[in-house]
Amino acid sequence: MKVKDVMHKGVEWVGPDTPLAEIAKLMQGHDVGCIPIGDNDRLIGMVTDRDIVCKGLARKDFNAARMTARDVMTEGIHCCRDDDDLAKAVHHMDTLKVRRLPVINKSKRMVGMISMGDVGQYAVAELVTEHVKSVSAHHH
Repeated sequence: MKVKDVMHKGVEWVGPDTPLAEIAKLMQGHDVGCIPIGDNDRLIGMVTDRDIVCKGLARKDFNAARMTARDVMTEGIHCCRDDDDLAKAVHHMDTLKVRRLPVINKSKRMVGMISMGDVGQYAVAELVTEHVKSVSAHHH
């Protein structure tokens, strides 16, 4: 099973000067907990819902009107490839202690996002399928 088989496709990224309120609305609209940050067509970081709360709202000088992605983002980005084996991507997330990874293709373009939730839903479906096959096999 490959990453591209379970990832969310066509995920948006935004620039580092994007206001936090806009990022929060994107998260709400897409039902995601993080938005990748790109500059000059390269991914440079990530803003999570937790970043907005802990590095934004919790700051004494928090100013919703002025704060941008750059103020709260985690710099440096870890990705996986769309043709990576799912197990490799899961191991990568586990090692990094993250729940989500942007997915890039051979041209290093972002083509989606994979989350532990995506993997969990797939794993459950695969287990059910295997169970049904094994139960059905007894009735032939």
